Amino acid sequence: MNQQVQEIAADCQRLPERYIRKHDKEYANDHVTNSFTISSPAEIPVIDVSLLTSSDVELHKLKSAVTTWGCFQAINHGIESSFLEKVREIGELFFRLSADEKKECLREEDDVEGYGNDMVLSDDQVLDWTDRLYLTVLPKDQRKIQFWPQNPPHFREVLDEYVSEIELVYEVVLKALARSLNLDEGCFLNQLGTAAKKSARYNYYPPCPWPEKVLGVKPHADSSAITLLLQDQDVAGLQLLIADQWVPVPIVPDALTINVGDQIEIMSNGIFKSPVHRVLVNSKKERMTLAVFCPVLSDKVIGPVDGLITDETPRLYKDVIYSLDFFFKIYQQGGRPIDACKI
Repeated sequence: MNQQVQEIAADCQRLPERYIRKHDKEYANDHVTNSFTISSPAEIPVIDVSLLTSSDVELHKLKSAVTTWGCFQAINHGIESSFLEKVREIGELFFRLSADEKKECLREEDDVEGYGNDMVLSDDQVLDWTDRLYLTVLPKDQRKIQFWPQNPPHFREVLDEYVSEIELVYEVVLKALARSLNLDEGCFLNQLGTAAKKSARYNYYPPCPWPEKVLGVKPHADSSAITLLLQDQDVAGLQLLIADQWVPVPIVPDALTINVGDQIEIMSNGIFKSPVHRVLVNSKKERMTLAVFCPVLSDKVIGPVDGLITDETPRLYKDVIYSLDFFFKIYQQGGRPIDACKI
């Protein structure tokens, strides 16, 4: 098991070789600095979730957002600001525990679930500058409760409530995505299945004295159908690859940053774009986020929705089982797993 990044960062006189990033030239011309400025804060679309069931204008904005960016900032999603503070607080309190206390939730060597950092799958794998707490949250009977912290005291209760709130947002968004393509609103949800395992992952990015030499998360697109991210309130770091340029994702107070993943790109026959993204780290400040990943059942075959395949828009993707194992093998080698699914 690797030493945790938080421990390395606490006394980092020299950067371990395994964390030094490779140039991202396979993804883009990398002209990015470590300043999180953006030419126009309105560039990444902001979607009012409360209007998605009643406004054709908002539905059109959603379709435009995910066909162009693959990502949007969701506001008016129904989760109170004060509760989002609690969700962030329990994560921050966990990562402030002593190393020994956190290691009570330490993941097993060959599993992602629990507390830890990258699984090492090859000798030349570049490691991310991040520690994680990765937990199965749904279905409830599949939770490995031994990895859920007992300290801070309200951790389990708060995360459980947050997952219930996120589930409501997830359903509204998935139905709206289907309606935006003039499909039956349940068609994506039906492919995903109600028993699909959903995971929550707290991501902790310690400061790094050489932020330009590491990445919090290397470039990738998500394997999930959609991912719902609660950003850090103060420190930015997430970037999307748009038109061969890395574009910083600004912090919108109380918004959820939602992106579609490879599975929805496949189901939508390439209409919705699963965006490549990465995370930069800060030289002075720590950063913490919480992502909830919503994938299909691990053994379920998915493919483009029949109603989207015509003579003018032929099938672009094979029917596939898009499992986490399949994703990680290609991702950790720096490739895009979805490329292996194309016809």
